[in-house]
Amino acid sequence: MITVLLADDHALVRTGYRLMLNAQPGITVVGEAADGLEAVTRCHELRPDIVIMDLHMPGLDGVAATERVTAELPETRVLVLSTFDLDENVVAALRAGANGFLPKDVSPEELVDAVRTVHEGTAAVAPRLLLGLIRTHVRGAPSQAPARIRGRTPLDGLTARELEVLTLIGGGRSNAEIADALAISPNTVKNHVTALFAKIGARDRAQAVIVAYERGLVRPGE
Repeated sequence: MITVLLADDHALVRTGYRLMLNAQPGITVVGEAADGLEAVTRCHELRPDIVIMDLHMPGLDGVAATERVTAELPETRVLVLSTFDLDENVVAALRAGANGFLPKDVSPEELVDAVRTVHEGTAAVAPRLLLGLIRTHVRGAPSQAPARIRGRTPLDGLTARELEVLTLIGGGRSNAEIADALAISPNTVKNHVTALFAKIGARDRAQAVIVAYERGLVRPGE
């Protein structure tokens, strides 16, 4: 059973989510919170598997609450939902440790799928948001030179193979596709992914994609 906590300052929104999620097999809503501070407190009390977190709430906002939850309760994953799907909001949420970011206009089916995806340990970011995020970072990058020739960066500790894997992740490749491209086994790819995530401080694939674009490993058209 996947346990869920709902954090949103609108009671009607929480009620809608609760009714929808409780109707799904294997998912149950165990609590609610009306602001970020209450969300953190309730997470400590209830230890839910997933928090569905609104971004803009009074007091402690969703980004700050996400940062606290993921730091203090690493076993709890955060799925951010917001009406404000600007690129900077997505980046802020993912950097705070969110495992997913969806706009509030997603369908019920998409929300349920995202809850299950995040529970499995995979990032859930709406495709249109991730594409917009990537385009913004590519346009805003002053240099597209790979990080390895731009001086010391968080990528300095990566091996040559890990750098190749990160570049392919930035290009949207799955582990199976990376294995084929590099002529190595899927298990070897998985080991490289685990190691490089630890070195760059990425919790999941979505954060790794951001790093790849920020560091100029991937460019449009390549």
